[in-house]
Amino acid sequence: QVHLVESGGGLVQAGGSLRLPCAASGNIFSTNPMSWYRQAPGKQRELVATITGGGPANYVDSVKGRFTITRDNAKNTVYLQMNSLKPEDTAVYYCCVDQFVGRSWGQGTQVTVSS
Repeated sequence: QVHLVESGGGLVQAGGSLRLPCAASGNIFSTNPMSWYRQAPGKQRELVATITGGGPANYVDSVKGRFTITRDNAKNTVYLQMNSLKPEDTAVYYCCVDQFVGRSWGQGTQVTVSS
């Protein structure tokens, strides 16, 4: 069982930046896709970005050009660099990893962007 821990959330003004790390413990291969999702109050959880070992990263249209997902396989850590933050980016951000046995989720980290 993989255990994921997100951190780096907080309160930031619009236009600011945050970097969210997600550290994974357990056996994760570089080919296992890792993703960031977010869930705003009263809304469904939505996919923000996905990264695999050998392909390009994918982003939801609303964050393209502002967010960057990267991973450090040696540290079993995936990062979400968020720039030019907007109030509509306010949400709980979750990371997850997809393996043969299923998907594992972290507990989430709150990001609040003030206008």
